[in-house]
Amino acid sequence: MSKPKNPDYKFSVSYAKDGVYKQGLREFMEYRDLGLADATNGKVHAHIIRIKDSHKGTDHDMHTTGPHQHMVDLQFFIVLKGWIKFIYEGEEGELTFRPGDCIHAPPAIRHNEIACSDDFEAIEVLSPAIHETRPVEAVPGHELATEQ
Repeated sequence: MSKPKNPDYKFSVSYAKDGVYKQGLREFMEYRDLGLADATNGKVHAHIIRIKDSHKGTDHDMHTTGPHQHMVDLQFFIVLKGWIKFIYEGEEGELTFRPGDCIHAPPAIRHNEIACSDDFEAIEVLSPAIHETRPVEAVPGHELATEQ
């Protein structure tokens, strides 16, 4: 017996051998779209993030995004390689994530990536696919860590 089809979703494959990395939200990172926005009719976006070759070997503390929030219903990422350090609203201290770590960030949580390794790579999933990213003044509870 076959399962009913959902017309909002399509089968999709993103082969690594065909992957193309492009400029995205952050100047020092590049992104490989995994095709989920099209496959889910805009419900979900997924990409692989990595540090651009032109930014490797620089000060890891310069790999920062600045305080911001994503206006999403869902955001999570899984670290594939390297490490990344964040501060999050409502969480104490700096949090460092390494390969295999999976991080779910509640909708619109204020946060800041404060450093990452040159070999950092992660898969990030967001919903909806098209959403706003807003800069914020600071991450509450981490005001000194977010000064620029």
